[in-house]
Order: sequence, then structure tokens, then C-alpha cells
Amino acid sequence: MLTDLSIRHFAIIDDLSISFGEGLTVLSGETGAGKSIIINALNLLLGGRASASLVRTGEAAAEVEGLFAVPEGSDTAEKLSAMGHDPAEGLLVRRVISATDRHRVYINGRLATMQLLAELTENLASISGQHAHQALLKEELHLLFLDRFAGLMPMRDKVARAFHALAPLLETLRKKEALKQRQKEQEELLRFQKEELDAAALEPGEDAFLESERVRLRNAESLLRTAGDGVATLYTAEGAVYERVTQLKKELEKGAGADGGMSPLLTEAEELCYRVEDLSRNLQQYRDGITVDERALDAAEERLDFINKLKRKYVGASADLSELLDRQQAIDAELASLENLEVEMEGLEAAIAEAREALHALCLTLSEKRQKAAAKLSTLVEKELKNLEMPRARFHVAVAPLGAESGGTAEGPAGIRMGETGMDRAVFMIAPNVGEAEKPLAKIASGGELSRVVLAVKTILAEGDAVGTVVFDEVDSGIGGGVAEVVGMKIKEIAGHHQVLCITHLPQIAKFGHHHYRIEKQVVDGRTCTSITPLSEEGRVDEMARMLGGVEVTRATLDHAREMLSCS
Repeated sequence: MLTDLSIRHFAIIDDLSISFGEGLTVLSGETGAGKSIIINALNLLLGGRASASLVRTGEAAAEVEGLFAVPEGSDTAEKLSAMGHDPAEGLLVRRVISATDRHRVYINGRLATMQLLAELTENLASISGQHAHQALLKEELHLLFLDRFAGLMPMRDKVARAFHALAPLLETLRKKEALKQRQKEQEELLRFQKEELDAAALEPGEDAFLESERVRLRNAESLLRTAGDGVATLYTAEGAVYERVTQLKKELEKGAGADGGMSPLLTEAEELCYRVEDLSRNLQQYRDGITVDERALDAAEERLDFINKLKRKYVGASADLSELLDRQQAIDAELASLENLEVEMEGLEAAIAEAREALHALCLTLSEKRQKAAAKLSTLVEKELKNLEMPRARFHVAVAPLGAESGGTAEGPAGIRMGETGMDRAVFMIAPNVGEAEKPLAKIASGGELSRVVLAVKTILAEGDAVGTVVFDEVDSGIGGGVAEVVGMKIKEIAGHHQVLCITHLPQIAKFGHHHYRIEKQVVDGRTCTSITPLSEEGRVDEMARMLGGVEVTRATLDHAREMLSCS
């Protein structure tokens, strides 16, 4: 439940803090005092859309902060624990709305996303009024309300698991069927590619070797000339290096005879002779191995061109030969897969039949229970409507099969559509008056009738409803007199199961409150601002008298107010 609410620089609210307790809390005040603004602030904490227009004039940002007590073992408690928070400390939500439309969300002091906020606050509170956008008037949620009322959520979860076991099998079969349709064409293409690559007889690293060979063959004449010139320079030409080094060695031999210190130099000269001789011999062998072969060059270039064409065709011009070889292996695997396609599809179809049968059985059982629950809920709501001064109203929970237009469904026997919520859809139907045809609840025209229908349904669903806080924003619209008192009694009844916050203009409803706050609009230092005051017993009498008597409050009005409170 909501324990504390703090609002700063929001619309006409400057700085306001409220603490809430269990049971029914009544918020009253003159029209335009700011009651609905407080509800709008609470809606922001539940994930409502923020707008810079909400920021109080002249301020840089507005802030709304709320502390919720989180029940032990609830979904919210589990999610908080998973985030590393202690659920016992509650859920603290803070929204900062910037005048520049840059907004932030904080959860227990940490920056968070709107998606996370929506997940955490999903079952914390619901805000009800007379507008069709509220949860009870969303037809897509009626099936959920029915299942919660009937205690069918565990079975609904089983259906969801069965559906999600079937769905990927159906998707896999769809892909394989599409593959089968083009199987022959695909198989022919793969076989052609396999034959082409097999015939190429590619070897790892072949392209690098050929590239090196091509460079060598292109430069054969130059290499031959360089090697021949080297041999001549070192050994065969007149005045060659070998000849001159040999002459030097002879001179050093004479010098070493005269001075032993020249012996090491002689040794180096001898070694140089050997090295020149070795280099000359190696150059000779290299020269003898070089051939100027135009045919070999043409063959290398032709092979390289062929390999590059294959690269461009299969893996891209810049790819390595290893990638082309990998593609060759992948083609073999694809061909093997196509050959096994029939066998795989037979296995898939058997698995799908089994999963579909299991899902259909669960859907049938769930649908039967829903039909019984729908009849029971219809009867109970009609009974509540009689208590709310709508004795001739007819209420009906229509449970019908899913249509073919329903997305995310699978087909069962006889064309039955099955989804993760089963095979049904539900719509709350009502005929408020005798002689009228039943219409969807969302299309009810009268605000007073709609207020009572919403209240009747919420009364029935109160025990099974997961939300901790229920907010009624001017649920008294269009009603008065004895009906208003009956409505007040019903709201008090709901407060036996939930924390209830109720904005009202009617004393017949306000008198049932366990807590009462008066909301007022004042002008302070030339600025309009909203304030909120918790009322004592005598303060409640004054507020009830104002609600009864308007501008002028008489002693009789005060006495009437006391009498109403004493009878609540």
C-alpha cells in the first residue's frame, strides 16, 4: 500500500506531503482545489506519461515521490530482491519532470527505466474513475479479471507454457516447409556449387604460393641477369673479387712471415676467400635454377584468376582462401540437411501433434471453468447492481472463441484458435435499463451508471485483486441521495480488502472514511498553491457541513454532519 506521498513544484502544488494509512482515506475539497492533481501525481509513480507542462510555472523541475509498503512474497517483493533491494524497506519511487522535457526515474535511490518502473508497480495500485481508458473498461483485460476472480491463474500459466512449447515447433516447421517448397531448386544450386568447388581442387595456402610464384616468374630475366652479374663480379670476370682477395692473401702470407702479428689478418683473408667462393657457387646454382617460362607464368596467373573468381562468387573478393574452403564444407552440410529434410519434418509434425493435443486439452478444461465462472460473476455483479439502485440492470460476461484475426495463436481441431491465454476472449456486457440490448461495458453512456457498474465489479473482484491500493477519482459522478450512500458503503467494503483512496464531493460517501483530508487552494505571495490538511473529528464535522450546505454553514447543517458521521 501507499504510505507516503511527496509532491514539489507540480502544477499548482508547491510543496506537499501526505501520509496514508490502511482502510478508506477520503480526499475532499472545492472543485479546482487540486484533488485530481494529487491523483495525477500518483499516476506518475505508477508509470504514467510525464510532460513538461506539469512543472509549476517558474520552476526548473517537478518532483513526485512515493513510498509503498511491499507485501512479503509478492511479485514486487521478488523483483526488488532480484535487484538487490530489501523488500522489507519498501519501494521508493521518485519521478523528476524537467521543464526541458528531460525526465528521470529513481527506484530506491537508483536511476531506473520506465519499463522497470512499470514492471515493479504493475500490482501496486489501480486508479478508477468514469473514463473508458481505465483498466476495467479495457476489453483486452476482461479475460484476466475473470481468471483472477475464478482463481484460474495457475491453470492459465500452464496453458501459456504449453503454448510457448508449441509455438517454436510451429515456427521451425514453417521454415522447413518454405525450404521444402524451394528444395529442388536449392538442391540443384548446391549440387552445382559443390561440383564447381570440388573440381577446383583447392589446397590450403595455394593462393599465397601462386602469388609468390607469379612474382618470381614475372621477374625471371632480371633475376637471371642479377645472378650472372654476381658470379662474374665475384669469380669469373677479369679482376674479379676472388682473384683480388687471393692476391691479398698471398701478400699477407709474406707479411706474416716477417711479423707474427699479421697472422690473424691472414686467417680473415683466407676465410674471405672461402666465403666469396661459396657465394659465387650459390649464385651459380640459383642462376642455373632460373627458367624464363612464359607458359608457367600464364598458368600461375590463370589459376590465381580462377581462385579469385571463386572467392568473389562465394565469399567476397577480399576474403581469404580459407573462407572459401569453409564455404565448401558448409555446402556439403546444407546438402546433407536437405537430404534429411523429410525425416526432420516427419519428426517435427509428430512433436507438434503431441504439443497441440496437450495445449488443446488444457484450453478445453480452462474454457469450461471460465464458462462456469462467467455465469457466477454475472450473477454476483447483477446482485451488486441491485444494491446500487440498478435493480433491472442485466450484466453478462460473454466468453467467446478467439477469432482468426487474433495474433499470436495456433490452430487446433476444427479451426479453433489457441493462444497463450487459451481459446477464449471475454467481454463485460451490460444493459442498464429494461428493454435495452446488452452492450460492451466501455460503451455505457451514463456517468452515474458507469460509476456504479465499475464499483460493483470492483466489489466482486476485491478479494482476488492483486493490487494493494485502489483509487476512486470522483466515483460519485452522476449520483446522489440514497444511491450515494450505497456507493459509500460499497467503497468501505472494498477498503476491507485494500487500501482505498477516494476523491468525493458527496458527504454520503465521505462519512465512511477512516481518514479524511481536506484539499484547499490558496493564494500565497501572489502565487496560487494547493495545501492538504488531515482532519480531526471536529474538522471532519466542519468539512462534512461544507459539503452538505455549501457556502453558508448553519448550526442545523453542523448537526446533520455530526449525525451522518455518528451513523457511519
